[in-house]
Parts: sequence; C-alpha cells; structure tokens
Amino acid sequence: MSTPQLVVHRDKELMAEAAAARLITKIVDAQASRGYASIVLTGGRNGNGLLAALSSAPARDAVDWAHLDLWWGDERFLPEGDPERNDTQARAALLDSVPLDPARVHPMPASDGPYGSDVEAAAEAYAAELAKAAGPENHGSVPTFDVLMLGVGPDTHVASLFPELPAVRETDRTVVGVHGAPKPPPTRISLTLPAIRSAREVWLLAAGEDKAEAAAIALSGAGEVQAPAAGARGRSRTLWLLDAAAASQLPRSLYPPASA
Repeated sequence: MSTPQLVVHRDKELMAEAAAARLITKIVDAQASRGYASIVLTGGRNGNGLLAALSSAPARDAVDWAHLDLWWGDERFLPEGDPERNDTQARAALLDSVPLDPARVHPMPASDGPYGSDVEAAAEAYAAELAKAAGPENHGSVPTFDVLMLGVGPDTHVASLFPELPAVRETDRTVVGVHGAPKPPPTRISLTLPAIRSAREVWLLAAGEDKAEAAAIALSGAGEVQAPAAGARGRSRTLWLLDAAAASQLPRSLYPPASA
C-alpha cells in the first residue's frame, strides 16, 4: 500500500475547489488513456462540498460524463430518495445536472428496494454488482477504481467502518451490512477495507477542527481496527486533503504537502 501524502489548504472552501479540480484532471486523464473512468463517491459535508464545487467548476465540461462509472463507498440503509441517503445528496449536489449514463451510476440498494429490510442481502447484491464490473485486469472482485474518496469522521471512521465494529475487521467480503453504527442511522452498507484498498488512489477528505484529532490519530501509526482511516490506502497513492483546521494537530514532520 502507498504511503500517505498530505495537501493542506487554507480553508474548507478552497479545499473543496482544489479537490474538485484535481478530480476533474484524474477523470479526464483516465478517459484519455482508456476511454472511461471509475470513481467512488463519499457523502458527508466534505464529500458533498467537493461535488458542489465540481458542479460549478469552469472545467466541468472537460469530463465525458457519459463514460464515467460512479460507485459509492457506503450508504445509509434508508428508503430511496430519503434526504439522508448519500446518493440523494450527490444527485442534488451534482449528478442531476450532468449527462451521466444511468447504467453507469451504481447507488447502493435502499431499504425499500428489492431486498426490503435485509441489509445483508442488499450488501451481497452490491458485492455481486461490483464483481460483475470487474475485469481480468482488475485486482480481485471489484473494478480498479481510479479514485476512491472517503470522508474522515471525528472518530476516525471512513465509509461506514467504525472503530472496533465487526465491519472494519472484515477481510474476505468486499461489501458488508453494518449494524449498530454509533451515528444514525444505525443500519448501513459499506465497502470493506480490502475493497477500498483495490483503488488506484484513495483520497481522504477532512475539514474543520472537529476532524483534527482524527487526522492526527490516523496518521500517527494507529491500527486500522482502532482507527479505520489508518487502513484506507490506495495501491498507487493515498492522499489526505485537509484544511488548516483539520491539520492543526499534525506534527510538522508530516509536511510538506504532496505534489499535484
């Protein structure tokens, strides 16, 4: 796995704008190389802030939206269209305003979908969808994502992998149902760390003083069971995108920022 690199921005607005520009570049480069790109979205204030910044970015139209595959790292197991679902928020922030191919947009199942309230069946179905999209050139039973984005919680959780809960210990499955999450709703679907680590690049987003301790813990050598963000690594690059407030407890030895 790659060694984490850091980019620290003055504030969360600049962080979102710079991350959006960086993501556009990655998508365009991947599409120029092989005709399509594959991205994993994250929810939360930083993930949605990035999507909103991308929506208004001058270079937005450089992306070939019809040849972009979109996946999610986790989802709140709620009815389709619920305002708390990550895919609902992503559609409002960006997706409904760009010409995506609906067949290439892969939201996680909702609690009122074909699997009803059976979150384990819903997780298995998403794992099967990922496996179907994986080709012989991929590493395992998920496609090789170009960029997988994760918000970092104040408790160091990423996706819906919370410290010490069973999901963060999973080593075989790529998608799991999460029960008893410490923040509402308690039932969720999440990629596992093995699936996350299949991505070429993993970007961890953290902005605000409430993320400072989590960033310091995750980047100080903590174990992934105690600090799931510490286990989120990309095959070729692991990039922490922070604002100054979230970086305020990091030792200066972790600087300088990564190159673009």
